[in-house]
Amino acid sequence: MTSVLDNKVVLVTGAGRGLGAAIARRLAASGARVAVADLQPQLAEACARSIDPGGAGALPLTLDVADLASARSAVEAVCERFGGLDVLVNNAGTDVTAPIDELSFEAWDRVLATNLKGPFLMSKLALAALRASDGGQGGHIVNIASTAARRTWPNASAYHASKWGLVGLSHALHAELRPQGVRVSTVIAGGMRTPFLLDRFPDLDPARLQDPANVAEAVHFMLTMPRESVVPEMMVLPLQETSWP
Repeated sequence: MTSVLDNKVVLVTGAGRGLGAAIARRLAASGARVAVADLQPQLAEACARSIDPGGAGALPLTLDVADLASARSAVEAVCERFGGLDVLVNNAGTDVTAPIDELSFEAWDRVLATNLKGPFLMSKLALAALRASDGGQGGHIVNIASTAARRTWPNASAYHASKWGLVGLSHALHAELRPQGVRVSTVIAGGMRTPFLLDRFPDLDPARLQDPANVAEAVHFMLTMPRESVVPEMMVLPLQETSWP
């Protein structure tokens, strides 16, 4: 059966592992050609090989989403390799767990640059290609947010600020770009069994978290909605989520 994602070109940021890798694999399984972009080139290459050992359908890219030159180069490389871009998934993210007394100015800037400036840069730079997608009907941007954009907890001020800001940016782009045919969606993801959480919080019970593949399935659903519809926001939580009431 033909998928609506057959031969669509998808760029996933932060795709070397965790949720980004799960999204890249899920969309590739539906026939998409995927650019696997990550700050760590070895992770991007390993994920791309796992998707397509031959390299025809998966392009590894080294990408710092907070750096304008790097972001521009990534978008250009995808368009040159695959002839265009249909979907941008802004997944790359970082965090610093520290009270404000101990949070450095440099750490604050780094979190906001990756989590908020990065999606802005990538969306702006990809917009021309996304407008031209599907014969000019328009492509799709998916921004990966967090329950940290809906409530707060101590020692995460930079992360909260960045994710609340990302949801605002995402909804603003949804309102601005939908008349142009470019759909914009936000995924508010609850805790997942990924290195992002498990490497930093070893006391977390993995059984209370969700498989990132489940969130990747939600992204796939958004992208395969009939063109006349768009899902502006979706929240995906583990059944026993503790970061959301």
